[in-house]
Amino acid sequence: MNNLFKKLKTIWWREKSFLARYCYGNPSSKLKIVGVTGTSGKTTTVTLLYKIALKLGYRAGLVSTVENLANGKPLNSGGNGPGTTPDSVTLTKLFKKMANEGCEYVFMEVSSHAMDQNRVAGINFTGGIFTNLSQDHFDYHKNFENYFEAKKKFFRMLSKDAFALSNTDDKYGLRMLEGIKAHKTTYGLDGKVDFNDRLETKLIGNFNAYNVLAVYAAAVLLGWDKDKVKNVLKTVEPPRGRFEYFNALNGVTVIVDYAHKPDALQKVLDTINKIKKEGNRVISIFGCGGDRDTLKRPIMGKIGAENSDIAIFTSDNPRSEDPEKIIEEMKRDLSVNLLQKVKSISNRREAIAEAVRIAQKGDIIICAGKGHENYQDIKGVKHNFDDMEELKGALK
Repeated sequence: MNNLFKKLKTIWWREKSFLARYCYGNPSSKLKIVGVTGTSGKTTTVTLLYKIALKLGYRAGLVSTVENLANGKPLNSGGNGPGTTPDSVTLTKLFKKMANEGCEYVFMEVSSHAMDQNRVAGINFTGGIFTNLSQDHFDYHKNFENYFEAKKKFFRMLSKDAFALSNTDDKYGLRMLEGIKAHKTTYGLDGKVDFNDRLETKLIGNFNAYNVLAVYAAAVLLGWDKDKVKNVLKTVEPPRGRFEYFNALNGVTVIVDYAHKPDALQKVLDTINKIKKEGNRVISIFGCGGDRDTLKRPIMGKIGAENSDIAIFTSDNPRSEDPEKIIEEMKRDLSVNLLQKVKSISNRREAIAEAVRIAQKGDIIICAGKGHENYQDIKGVKHNFDDMEELKGALK
């Protein structure tokens, strides 16, 4: 009965997508749309592509977790605001507004939920990019294979005229290209790939090296001038809340990042440990979202404790769950030695204040999990909360 209900829902989602395209005059057909899928890096990749397009003189649109834009102008589609991939009606409204603004290109995030729910059915993508795959959204997909298949569904829908650009340094990169119609292209830092150029950028970290390389490769595949793209890449800034940092007057460096899944947290902490100077400490502040994948909680707790000198476990968006219970699940698999490095402060504002209080000159504070979000979801109420503002306020 459950399988039948799911099939009926899938059919309805697909038909809803096609109906939305029909009712609004199929605006996506007037645009060159590049979709980016993967666990991490989607927002950075689409945002950089969008910024480069504008700097090169193209008219372009952006559909991302952080914001929806057309030629620098914020778009309100009448939906529920920015999300990784909006529902099909909201998405079609966005495309129509972008087409009306004269956009030639659109760069958008394509989530596994969007693919499973057929939100992008009927869109003729110019290209697709795969960044990486690691554990996330098991509360929805139940297991890794279902999660992979949702991502792979996007590459299967690409036409033979589209490009499929995949990070083959990721162990799922080659699988993503198997049995698809689109033109297969690869990028990576290791091995034999189509794109492994050395590029200058303001973005920090090995994970961002992959994002920048994907952006450059996609730009070349779109036919943009290689040298101009390289020059613009030297100047573009990362999206808000993606390894966003500043150096405080007391000599402490503060970083805010959206890392809210195990692999992303690991990569961010690896980068910070590489750039910190000997004798300085990494102080991490992070939590795990309520009403979401519970399996990643002890994994993230261990990653944070192992890769920080001091790890402050706190609330992310607890939603309907008890924040103290979430923290206990994060601590579940920690050894006695690792537990000695952990502070548990469920109030996120107090956790940030404690990190600032104990930080000394040269230390690096990383506040992870919420990134660009300017709210905290507690018991169904969204309270104003911005990690960067809180950090700057505490440092004063």
